[in-house]
Amino acid sequence: MTDLVTFGETMALFAARRTGPLRFARDFDLGLGGAESNVAIGVARLGHAVRWIGRVGADEFGDLIRSTLAGEGVDVRALPDEAATGLMIKGRRTADHIDVTYYRQGSAGSRLTPADLDPELIRDARVLHLTAITPALSASCRESVRHAVTVARAAGVTVSLDINYRRALWPPDEAGAWLREMIGQVDVLFATEAEGRLITAAGPGPVGGGTEPAELARALGAFGPRHVLVKLGSQGAIEWSGGRLLRAEPYQVTEVDPVGAGDGFAAGWLADWLAGATPERRLETACAAGAFAVTSQGDWESLPRRDDLRLLGRDGDGVSR
Repeated sequence: MTDLVTFGETMALFAARRTGPLRFARDFDLGLGGAESNVAIGVARLGHAVRWIGRVGADEFGDLIRSTLAGEGVDVRALPDEAATGLMIKGRRTADHIDVTYYRQGSAGSRLTPADLDPELIRDARVLHLTAITPALSASCRESVRHAVTVARAAGVTVSLDINYRRALWPPDEAGAWLREMIGQVDVLFATEAEGRLITAAGPGPVGGGTEPAELARALGAFGPRHVLVKLGSQGAIEWSGGRLLRAEPYQVTEVDPVGAGDGFAAGWLADWLAGATPERRLETACAAGAFAVTSQGDWESLPRRDDLRLLGRDGDGVSR
């Protein structure tokens, strides 16, 4: 049995090495990034069997995605497509502000269809992990998400959703309407405060959330998810599960690149849930994995393995000998 299966678009990533307007950049690091594949790598590093499904172009970037994910221990089901692999360009306009631009319209990843998702691969998993990025890419991607959730629920597979809202892909009212329709079919929900309010502020159904994160988590839980995780950035995170509210403080690290922190958080929580850890432990691991994610350039490169988790918050001079 596969512990976790996920699908979505993974893109080639060019990250400028110098700070300032992107037009003056001359050197770039080449890598890859995608919310779902970031989580896949994070969960695999923490000791679980993971499968990623997606379409990639018949190009060098598609080969990069295949080889990198496979090298991280992920079972890769990369379907070749005649369209090009999408691109993501990351620039650092100032020392404290990163601009991310996507070139993904009509890309290979956006052409995923329900027929690409073998139902047996979903039924074989303990968790199906999704984001709200995929349904925003195209009509066929949206139908693919619906298909996968239907198969998972019929088979008793836990469904996890990280909102991961991208304003460049769809407006808030459209995203909120889709999320309100989907949330009742989700077991685990990950959201920032702003993302959670996309759901509680739109249309008919349970509303509210007040001004406090705990109230928001309870309001989201009223839609149906058994576990609601609200990410609070520098304030840590809270979890609402089974009528019980938990809170974890953040780990203090030197931030190098904030992109990917949410994916690391989701990976840490899901990995410990799969391992049967206590609620307190899985929330601590989620915060630790999210903290690790921001400590170097790249969306996933710093995600921890089990032995790395002990490095945060310990006494000493920061040197391992």
